[in-house]
Amino acid sequence: MVPTFRIREAADLIGVSDDTLRRWADGGRIETTTDTSGRLAIDGAELARFACELAELGDRTDGRAVVGHSMRNRFSGLVSRVLRDTVMAQVEIQAGPHRFVSLLSREAADELGLEPGSTCCCRDQGNQRLRGDPRHPMISLRRDQPRSS
Repeated sequence: MVPTFRIREAADLIGVSDDTLRRWADGGRIETTTDTSGRLAIDGAELARFACELAELGDRTDGRAVVGHSMRNRFSGLVSRVLRDTVMAQVEIQAGPHRFVSLLSREAADELGLEPGSTCCCRDQGNQRLRGDPRHPMISLRRDQPRSS
């Protein structure tokens, strides 16, 4: 099931103010819906698509960090695409202007519930760079814990 995000949560995930996101929604730039409480919300898959669009356009209005709780070598973002075959899965993550691609077993992707619009955290495993091309670091994924409402 693809999550929905309240405007403030969605704005934090894409690195803009909630006022900016509301303005874009009012202007028809991103589709909105209502959550179970009747509040304005954005479908996770739509938010992932929009985050990719923003990154491609370089359209970041306020220069804020991608997320307020970032740590060194960690990037929280939205899953924008998942390709699965019988053994492996390719997961694409949009974390603000950064796009990450991770290859993992299909079983792991299924267990993590990785679908377009879900949130996850990427961690750069810098020590892996010694064994491979430093331009393509290994990343590990974890599914973000659902926020309590």
